[in-house]
Amino acid sequence: MPRRPTEVNTVMDGWLPMIGMTALPHLGGLYGGFTTRKAVKTWYPTLKKPSWRPPNAVFPVAWTCLYTGMGYGSYVIWKELGGFSEKALIPMGLYGLQLMLNWAWTPIFFGAHKIKWALVEIVLLTGTVGATMWSWYPISKTATLLLAPYMSWLCLATALNYCIWRDNPDEGKTKEE
Repeated sequence: MPRRPTEVNTVMDGWLPMIGMTALPHLGGLYGGFTTRKAVKTWYPTLKKPSWRPPNAVFPVAWTCLYTGMGYGSYVIWKELGGFSEKALIPMGLYGLQLMLNWAWTPIFFGAHKIKWALVEIVLLTGTVGATMWSWYPISKTATLLLAPYMSWLCLATALNYCIWRDNPDEGKTKEE
């Protein structure tokens, strides 16, 4: 029996955007996984790292949870604001900016081995996530709270990036520098 138009609209208005927006952040995570695969086995083990660094196996699990939370939070904001409306410009724009910054960190750190530039980038990312949370709070406290573990992880990642940069001063420098 064919679907009635209202059933199709329910799918298009509810499930499809929710699944798509929840899955979107994972695209950068998948790309990041390909970028890090070689470096985690070759370059990364040669770096001095702090003793409190989480084991490598924790990172993909943590990022899967964080990407899912941020993606679903973006869906909640999108839905609350009636889609990509004028009201959504700042909260969804900040979300998009932080997502692009998030996706850029891995190729900078693991791909290009630019520890200092990755540190600058992650500081910008953390600030942008804070601005995103600030813009989301009046719209949905739940969506904002979905970003809280992400912000906590970014603080840990920023500290880790800083310590790696501090403890590996010659990393990435050429002989001319």
